Amino acid sequence: MSQKIEDGILFTDLYQLTMAQLYYRMGLHETPAQFDHFFRNYPDYGSHQAGFCVAAGLEWLVDWMDEARFTQADADYLATLTGNAGNRLFADDFLDWMKANGDFSSLSMRAIPEGRVVHPNVPLTEIEGPLAMAQILETALLNKLNYATLIATRAARISQAARGNTVLEFGMRRGHDSGVNAGGRAAIIGGAAFSSNTGLSAKMGIPAKGTHAHSMVQAFIALGYSELDAFQAYADIYPDNCLLLVDTINTLESGVPNAIKIFEKLKKQGHRPVGVRLDSGDLAHLTVETAKLLNSAGFADASIVLSNGLDEMSILQIISQIREEAVQAGMDANTIIGRMVYGVGTQLITSNGDAALGGVFKLVSLEKNGVWEPAIKISESSQKTPNPGRKTPWRIYDKRGLATADLIALEGERPQSAEKLHLHHPSIHGVSRSIQADEVSKIEPLHAQILEEGQKTYEFPPLEQIQAQRTADLERLDIGVKRIIHPHIYHVSLSKKLWDLKQELIQKHKVKK
Repeated sequence: MSQKIEDGILFTDLYQLTMAQLYYRMGLHETPAQFDHFFRNYPDYGSHQAGFCVAAGLEWLVDWMDEARFTQADADYLATLTGNAGNRLFADDFLDWMKANGDFSSLSMRAIPEGRVVHPNVPLTEIEGPLAMAQILETALLNKLNYATLIATRAARISQAARGNTVLEFGMRRGHDSGVNAGGRAAIIGGAAFSSNTGLSAKMGIPAKGTHAHSMVQAFIALGYSELDAFQAYADIYPDNCLLLVDTINTLESGVPNAIKIFEKLKKQGHRPVGVRLDSGDLAHLTVETAKLLNSAGFADASIVLSNGLDEMSILQIISQIREEAVQAGMDANTIIGRMVYGVGTQLITSNGDAALGGVFKLVSLEKNGVWEPAIKISESSQKTPNPGRKTPWRIYDKRGLATADLIALEGERPQSAEKLHLHHPSIHGVSRSIQADEVSKIEPLHAQILEEGQKTYEFPPLEQIQAQRTADLERLDIGVKRIIHPHIYHVSLSKKLWDLKQELIQKHKVKK
């Protein structure tokens, strides 16, 4: 099936196309180039900040690249665009070249696979190929990788706050149009177990999860029936999947007691009730009181699902309050907390608090006369000056087996665990760190070859394997870096050769000015 014009290769900013035509005019369009995609800072949510990110979005980007083609319809539209003087922006010869060459089959890609923990300034993706087509890819790449990584990161933090309990992605109605599909998938990569998004769940091969809305109970009451009647009708149709929303009228005086009546009938019929959902009020207090009622009725194994504006901070607060109230009620807090499930919507799918990941796509090298020449952009802030040249990122593990630093080195450098390692701060002169050989247990390259001149050279793993990779990376991350509030700074460093090259280019640029 052909892509819609808005989803195809014109899913890019206009300036990418005007630059591509300029390269064509100058005879630079086929010059081999390399661009790096990286982000500069972790997401900041105001009262708390991430200390790591989780890579996501790569497989869907590659799928899009495989389908995107410059079509006659694309050419027809671009031919209508004019500048301020009324002249056409795009000439026929460039559009003809695009019709013959306008796809991504000439590009190669190296990238950090999905599910891996990633950090600022480390190249998540490297694109190599003809300058014009690599330039046109920029917007779509940033759109598809930045958002997915942002949501996967928030999901990982929420899952962490949930202490391993099930997190459900409930954000479809609150998200941004069809972007909720990419966000929902990223949430599953980041730590959510299931999604309410039925179509997305089908695509990912996992069961969709959900329960009924308040409107079902309201409808029954408006027609002269009762909350109990509504619950009974639901249980009759879904006896083995009976999860009841209990706060339409009064949670503790009506909802939970009526749910228990239904559960008792189901139990006598040989069914096992799933549990109840709380969607309003003091969720921590209501959880303790609901658990007390369920326990007394013999349903101590029934789940208590919480929803309504949850994020990592509110989950931490709820758990803390439950620990205090459970003691006062003479109950075991850990038992209550262990049966809880969290339905997270708006705060997850929008990454509320920091709604964008500052990922960028920068030219770092061009081939001239068969030699790769490093390229650099000088910024007034040294922290925003990209690292030039063709590079490979490495992860260094200490003798505990925990990740202690990511090292960005020039292509061809191979840091060895048997050697003393010298790590330089990416932007601050005189700040460096040495790691002795006996302090290192492992050094691994982070990139995988994804595409080789448009051909896939990487087999994308199943979702379960991506999730397992995320879990493994988080287990090998120092607990201080994973803190929800005020995390420790994870070290991202440059090799001495890369540091020297960067300083040489900066000085060379200053001399020319």
